[in-house]
Amino acid sequence: MRVLVVSDIHANYTALKAVITDAGQVDETWCLGDLVGYGPDPNAVVEEMRDAVNLTCMLGNHDVAVIGRMPFETFNGDARRALIYHEKVLTASNMDFMRSLSSTAKVCGEATLAHGSPREPLWEYILNGLSARVNFDHFSTPWCFVGHTHIQCLFAMDVKTERVTLEQSIPNKTVTLSPRLILNPGSVGQPRDRDPRAAYAIYETESRTWTPRRVEYNIAEVQERIRSSGLPEKHAVRLADGW
Repeated sequence: MRVLVVSDIHANYTALKAVITDAGQVDETWCLGDLVGYGPDPNAVVEEMRDAVNLTCMLGNHDVAVIGRMPFETFNGDARRALIYHEKVLTASNMDFMRSLSSTAKVCGEATLAHGSPREPLWEYILNGLSARVNFDHFSTPWCFVGHTHIQCLFAMDVKTERVTLEQSIPNKTVTLSPRLILNPGSVGQPRDRDPRAAYAIYETESRTWTPRRVEYNIAEVQERIRSSGLPEKHAVRLADGW
């Protein structure tokens, strides 16, 4: 089975369409959360994901806030401005769809899916070996797929020594999976690893492989929609440099 794994789309429809086109035919789509937040296209993104092939979709922290299950005050000022805007423009049917999604970790075959981490699915960032190490105790599958950091990478734990190492992903370099791993496909709509291209991954269940991918999209077009929507300038500027 060929699975498209995406995360942190953040209302960037242009980036999402580029990813879907680049990925080609897939059997399933797994989204690790944050459909909304930051970007200009919340309805278009939610509707695109609603039509995705055999979708499994988690809620991210921005999603939970926009459907009323987390106070906007939890977020910084710029992020809060985007959430207020998204709450106003999201259609009732898209809100209902998001309310149907889960914010807890989910097992799909040999993978556990979570937005932030299996230990704290909504908020914890797995950024280093220490945070990764404690999270290996919170899932029993061979590997776990997470988002939230907007950084495409993987953490590997040696099952004999329990030593955890961080590896930066190399686009288009396929990794053969073996226990135990935590893998992040990166962010579709707002990468933060200094590579502005939209990030995602292809997971092959039978061959047990993971291929991180990057694809260019029309960033200037998205920046213009951010500005015309009255969203924070920071959200437009950061797209060009991937931070």
